[in-house]
Parts: sequence; C-alpha cells; structure tokens
Amino acid sequence: MSASNSPEITVSSLDLVRLEALLSRSDVSGSEAGDLLQTELDRAEVLPPEKMPPDVVTMNSIVVFRIEQTGAEFERTLCYSSQTAENAISVLAPVGMALLGLRIGQTIDWPGPDGRILQVTITGIRYQPERAGDLSR
Repeated sequence: MSASNSPEITVSSLDLVRLEALLSRSDVSGSEAGDLLQTELDRAEVLPPEKMPPDVVTMNSIVVFRIEQTGAEFERTLCYSSQTAENAISVLAPVGMALLGLRIGQTIDWPGPDGRILQVTITGIRYQPERAGDLSR
C-alpha cells in the first residue's frame, strides 16, 4: 500500500544511509512498515545535508503537523525506531513515515493505524538539524 496524494519529498543523503541501515534490520526488513518506508525513499529527491532546504522535515526534526480530519495539531520529533524520547514519533509509524521529506504547507494522504486515510499537513518545523548546522547528527 502506498500513499495517495503523494507530494514530492526530499531526504538528506545522511538520513538515507541511516534509514537504509534501519531497513536492513531483520525486524524491519520485509515488514509492511519497512516496505512503505522503502517506497517513500525510492521516490525521494536526495540532497547532501548542507543543501537541505530549511522548510523540509528531516530525521530528528521537531515538526508541527495537523490531522485535517480532526484539526488536532501535534509537535513531535521524528526519530529512528531505536530512539526513545518524550514527544518522539518513529519514522516506522504511519504518521512518522508520512512526515519524512515533506515541506511546510504540504499535505499527504496516509493510512492511519486503523486503516482509514488521514490527511497530514506540515504546519511548522521548530528545529531541523541541517538548518541548525548539525550536519553530522
């Protein structure tokens, strides 16, 4: 299953290397979440971290997003599945996957945990490692 209404996404080359390593793990490889993430990575424009536009959600970004159906707005840090932090969301979670590579103002349709399609809109990025000059994080 892939997302419909799939806007263009941009991923840093550093994030791509780390996400591909995540996808090679035995507990992720071949899983539905792993397959969905791979589909997203396959369609992404890849840029070096220093060329990343400041309005793009990258790994470890603190992103503000809205679920259009409910109007609920959230602020979460997009993290790798091995990271645990308060207010973090894994890139392997459906909404986490939807956030990766989007720009502020973009909306994507994405399957929610219950199978219904959610419209997710990026409303802000409080912190982006690349914008902050943290290119090696």
